[in-house]
Amino acid sequence: MQASDRFNINSQLEHLQAKYVGTGHADLNRFEWAVNIQRDSYASYVGHYPILAYFAIAENESIGREHYNFMQKMLLPCGLPPEREDD
Repeated sequence: MQASDRFNINSQLEHLQAKYVGTGHADLNRFEWAVNIQRDSYASYVGHYPILAYFAIAENESIGREHYNFMQKMLLPCGLPPEREDD
């Protein structure tokens, strides 16, 4: 592998990370990564009507209530962020 190939791969990775938030980056911690995954999942549940209907049937709730619950869970999907240690 040549140096130009490595530069091209790195620039493509940086482009993807800038374009899509969920792909992460070097400074992303575990909590932020988990929040991205949970929010992507909830957005998918809300955006795909058959999945939303499945959850509504499984939990014996209306589709509107499930939609509301998933939107509420998107605010803090993994709870409050952990305390930061300032060095």
